Amino acid sequence: MEPRTSWSKAAIAWSWRLLLAAALALSAATPPAAAQPAASLDPAHPQLVLAPHTRYLHDPDGSMPPEQAWREVAAGRFQALPGTGAAFGFQHGAYWFHVRLENRDPTQPHWLLVQDYALSDRLDLYLRRADGRTTHQAGGDHLPFAARSVRYRHPNFMLDLPSGAPVDLLLRVESQSSMQVPLTLYTPAAFIELSRDAQLGIGLYYGILLALFIYNLVLWLTLRDASYFWYLFHLSAFGLVLLTLNGLGFEYLWPRSPWLADLSVPLSICLAQIGMQQFARAFLRLRRIWPAGDWISLAGMGFFVALGVASFWLPYRIATPLASASVFLSIGWIVVVALVAVRRGDALARLFLLAWSMFLLGTGMFTALAFGLLPKSFITEYGVQIGSALEMLLLSVALSYRYAALRNENERIVRRAKLQLESQVLERTGELRMALAQLESVHARLSEASRRDPLTGVHNRGWFRERFESLLEETRAQGRSLSLLMIDLDHFKAINDRHGHLVGDDCLRRCARVIDGSLHGYGALVARYGGEEFIAAVPGVDMLHARELGEEICARLRAEPCRTRGPLVPVTASIGVHVLDADADGQAADVALQVVDAALYAAKSRGRNRVEAAQG
Repeated sequence: MEPRTSWSKAAIAWSWRLLLAAALALSAATPPAAAQPAASLDPAHPQLVLAPHTRYLHDPDGSMPPEQAWREVAAGRFQALPGTGAAFGFQHGAYWFHVRLENRDPTQPHWLLVQDYALSDRLDLYLRRADGRTTHQAGGDHLPFAARSVRYRHPNFMLDLPSGAPVDLLLRVESQSSMQVPLTLYTPAAFIELSRDAQLGIGLYYGILLALFIYNLVLWLTLRDASYFWYLFHLSAFGLVLLTLNGLGFEYLWPRSPWLADLSVPLSICLAQIGMQQFARAFLRLRRIWPAGDWISLAGMGFFVALGVASFWLPYRIATPLASASVFLSIGWIVVVALVAVRRGDALARLFLLAWSMFLLGTGMFTALAFGLLPKSFITEYGVQIGSALEMLLLSVALSYRYAALRNENERIVRRAKLQLESQVLERTGELRMALAQLESVHARLSEASRRDPLTGVHNRGWFRERFESLLEETRAQGRSLSLLMIDLDHFKAINDRHGHLVGDDCLRRCARVIDGSLHGYGALVARYGGEEFIAAVPGVDMLHARELGEEICARLRAEPCRTRGPLVPVTASIGVHVLDADADGQAADVALQVVDAALYAAKSRGRNRVEAAQG
């Protein structure tokens, strides 16, 4: 019994070993991921989003070969995508993605696999069929653009999927950019329709940017306002960012340069941030309303300048995440600056803040998607385009309002300056008129002073000659007579010699007052004719009356001696009289003066202190 028992135990052990070996062999022969349900491709669905059917595995050091990845699939170590979908943010190493496909559309063996993200560096696609045959395709922006199956901005692969046979798709993605691997399968017809609609949307977006660019370029060239220039810089730099992020830069600008494809991402982000900060400074007049904040903005711009220059040497995996993360701080700071401007009374800062909020929302969602914080969707993927388009439109409107406000303010300043100028002109005109009146008065006084004898105060000989001729014409025209009295102070030289010239001057002044006072009521012209000679022209007085006036002057001079600074000095005068009758023939002024001078000479020769009339 014992030998049979031992043999039975040995047989059982060998049986278990054979069963285990058979199980292992069966496992090895079974296609990978047999337990994973296949994604079905059917005529009713010309496109299929693969995220619900995709499992992934992270290879931290990126060294896993495809054979090992297939074994991991077979071992069930691939896991379902997280809640954010196929967006993992900036990660090291490589990611493997596995999908089991089954084409149930016999009329459509060709399908296009598209990764809806433009910035992945390297993609390796392994397609294993039911018979174990495996094919390999490569893509990504570290290969020339022409290596893609279809000339499209996103990496893509054309797949040959025979009807009714399951196929395993294994995709390895390695990138220093954000790890985003949204995969979609399209029939060629569906892809053509998709690309047409996508290109139309992108064309509309860039058409809006181009229209805004041309419109504001014309305004800048016309107005030379720095705000318009920095708006154009911001618009152009951000347009370059989106060209890069959408893969259009690699498609149209540098399709043969993977190096430029990598460099353009951090560099365009830095340029856009510089434009954003400088536009905010110029538009909000930050230097005036908040000098400290202006210095912070300048420091932020300096950081982006340094980072943009460093991007030429920094590894892509460092420069791009750093630039992307800095976008949060940059936009947040602009919001802070706008809030400060609103609090300090800038009316247009509210519109600026609204515009920037749109941009902040769109860019924030896009950046959060890049870091794997939000799932990929239409809003998160195209939020930056939507937000930036609204922002550009609102900023353009804000610039228009700002220009209108500045124009109104300038007009108000000009009107106020004009009113002030008119007031000043009127004031200056009044002052000028007053000054001219004063000048005329002074001139008149100076002119009068120049025509008067400075010692006696009566007019001088020159003035008398001018006025005598005109008075003579007037009296003749009026039919009136004109009398001339030539008055000479007797023995005046003896007075000067005896008492001095100062006493003589006192006598001259007193005699001038007597003569002028005697003739003042007759409208006479009285002047000092020489040293001690005076002359008077009395209109409307005949010879008899003229002699009486002469006798009155002589009597007044005799009646009272001259009071001087020295002794009392008696003074007498000799007077010659001549009358020019209105009905007589016209006599020249010089002749009349000679005649009256002769009459004076006769008075002096006949004993002085008397009045003599001219003969004839």
